[in-house]
Amino acid sequence: MSLINVSNLSFAYEGSCDPVFTDVSFQVDTGWKLGFCGRNGRGKTTFLKLLMGSYEYSGNITASVGFEYFPFTVDDPCASTDKVMYRVAPDAQFWQIQKELSKLNVDEGVLCRPFETLSSGEQTKALLAGLFLRENAFLLIDEPTNHLDMAARRTVARYLHGKSGFILVSHDRAFLDDCVDHILSINKCDIEVMSGSFSVWWDQKKRKDAFELAQNERLEKEIDRLKDSAARTARWSDKVEKSKNAPLKSGLSADKGHIGHKSAKMMKRSKVTEARRQNAVQESSRLLKNIETPEELKIHPLRYHASRLLSLENVAISFGDRQVVHDLRFSLEQGERLAIVGGNGCGKSSLLKLILGQDIPYTGKVSVSSRLIISYLPQDASFLAGDLNGYTRRLEIDQPLFKSILRKLDFSRAQFEKDMGDYSAGQKKKVLLAASLCQQAHLYIWDEPLNYIDLYSRIQIEDLLTAYKPTMLFVEHDRAFCGQVATRVLDLTPPDKSK
Repeated sequence: MSLINVSNLSFAYEGSCDPVFTDVSFQVDTGWKLGFCGRNGRGKTTFLKLLMGSYEYSGNITASVGFEYFPFTVDDPCASTDKVMYRVAPDAQFWQIQKELSKLNVDEGVLCRPFETLSSGEQTKALLAGLFLRENAFLLIDEPTNHLDMAARRTVARYLHGKSGFILVSHDRAFLDDCVDHILSINKCDIEVMSGSFSVWWDQKKRKDAFELAQNERLEKEIDRLKDSAARTARWSDKVEKSKNAPLKSGLSADKGHIGHKSAKMMKRSKVTEARRQNAVQESSRLLKNIETPEELKIHPLRYHASRLLSLENVAISFGDRQVVHDLRFSLEQGERLAIVGGNGCGKSSLLKLILGQDIPYTGKVSVSSRLIISYLPQDASFLAGDLNGYTRRLEIDQPLFKSILRKLDFSRAQFEKDMGDYSAGQKKKVLLAASLCQQAHLYIWDEPLNYIDLYSRIQIEDLLTAYKPTMLFVEHDRAFCGQVATRVLDLTPPDKSK
């Protein structure tokens, strides 16, 4: 058995007062298929970079394997894909490359094409195949699903399930369930490693949290009862002690020895009760440290005067001689949450932009109700930079409400003072989500809102949308999310002409 040993690991970014890790220790077997979970900003990517030796740290990390990081940086994207793959895996044989690509449903014809011409999903699959062909390599796979459609996610999950020796950062619950056998979780106060799928870990966490909440409630009641009891006994002891010098009704002197003994006995009982209370306080202090308590989000959709908000008839979208949307017909009624699904490149984002009135080449008829207020959340958040206050002024949104939503999405107050350009990808996406939630609109159009978003925030957003039921048109590849949120699904997968 080969292990990755992490002992007494501590790390903070230069100039930061907040450590990312403090005296962390755990072990990982290099044969595990390890899913890595945790809130945005907790240090998942940072930990992978520490394994890669990108930063200096205190403590020790030892391993008998070499680490390889995904996404792999391609220095020359103009090169043919086969040359790129040989740079990733220089000792691989051509037949091995063909075999790995076939497992990922990638046609070997892509090997002759420039790497930059491959779709983002094809690039992801090619690089994963190349990295797994490297000898003595333990893969650190950082959020590979963000550019994969549902079908591709299933394919990659099956591929990873057949491998061993990797750490996979992902927030897609179904994807994790399909391919991992252990979970590494960065919690609020520690790191834990557990055997089993994501669902097994999640169920155990919920049961543990429920037990701790019940225990804490019981202890709080016990602490209050013991506190009252100790105080009451102490008052009785003082009262008895004072009675030593008080004359009896008979005029005789009180038995001070007996009274003193009685007073001491009551005081001892009071101290025993107080000790029990302190023990209960200590026991209570060990609870609830890792319980995540996401606050409820709110949204304020506007009511439109008509039931139908938009409709499309015989719409086709083409770029040059390539048609991406074919003879599309659908309408959207008020209160519906329509999920648009389909493979990469089938025109999902283009369709959203067409409805928004952007310059998309099309034929057919697009009817969007007049004076319809739309809140749009774009797929790409990389453009965000500058301070949050300036961002809210440009969008003319309520700044206190905006920051309140970010706090509920697990932003620390310290993040408000930072440049958005320094945010993680997940934190940038939360900025876009918070901005959309601040806007009162008849229709919310969201393009892959969950890319890089952590599990707890995904569940918050699910709960929000199912509770407030805004009218929505959204693209998302998270199966669990679509199953919870969508009232209807529109599949843009083009018809198979071979049938």
